[in-house]
Formats: sequence, structure tokens, C-alpha cells
Amino acid sequence: MVKIVSIADEAYRELASPSDLSIAAISFWLRTNLGQLNNLIDTSYTLNADTQELETGLTIEEAVIFKKLYFVHYYDLKIRATLGAASNDSVVEVSSDGARVRKINKNELSKTWMSARNLERDELTRLVTSYKLTGSSPRQVAGDDTISEKNNTRIDDNLLRTRNYL
Repeated sequence: MVKIVSIADEAYRELASPSDLSIAAISFWLRTNLGQLNNLIDTSYTLNADTQELETGLTIEEAVIFKKLYFVHYYDLKIRATLGAASNDSVVEVSSDGARVRKINKNELSKTWMSARNLERDELTRLVTSYKLTGSSPRQVAGDDTISEKNNTRIDDNLLRTRNYL
């Protein structure tokens, strides 16, 4: 069973331990967005009010999906931050007296973040689809597949004659 703090630690390390982020912040996001995971994979996980950990632990597959949810959120934050900065940053390159200063193009940086987010979102979709296909079972079996040959009206009359039912 995987705990929320473990998922947060893994996410932090997989994002190369960014200085503007902490494991506590990731843990908080995961706890407050547990309902999003429940809706996505049709589960009903709850937090223990005292420990702020899950009542029952996640499976490894569910933990990976939860981590991907956080990655999509992380890249969304990066996109918003660069788009906001791009509106204030009109100068890209300045040159004077043989010296040149070049700023990072915020629009290109936003495109890079969007590409990373889209890759994470696509992988999240694949993981959720795979999880639902392998982990689901029918909730109801409808229909009657147990009709005997004598009562089956779909059997050809010739077949019934050869078996002496008619």
C-alpha cells in the first residue's frame, strides 16, 4: 500500500527537486485533490481525519495515476506563470557597443511547458484507460444466456427436426 507522502516524495524527485516546490506542498495538493482521483478511476478513497493519510492505501497503479495528475497540475502552473510573464516582457534582445543581452522568449518557454503537459496528459489518459480495462468487473449482467435448446426460438427448424424435437 502506497501513502500520499510517498507519492509526493516520488513526484518531487521525478521533477528533479525544484527549489520552488516542497514535498509538503505536493502532499497538500494530493490530499485536497483526492476526489479528482476518485472521479477519474471510479474509486472512493477517503482521508483519515487524524493522520491525514488514506484510510486504505493505494495500489501501485493508482499511485502512478495520482502522480501523473499532479504532473499535469504542475505543468499547468508553469504555463500560467510564463504566460503571465510574457505579457510584461516585450524586449527579447538588446545590443549596444558590441555587447548583446538576450532574454528568454517567454512564448517559446510556454510552448515547451505546454508540450510537456500534453505528454503527461496523454500518458495519464493511457494509464486510466488501462487501469479501467484491467481492474474493472461488470456491475450487472443483463440478458439470459441460459435458454435451453427446446425453448430457444432462435434455433433453425431444420436443426430441431434432425434432433427429433418437432
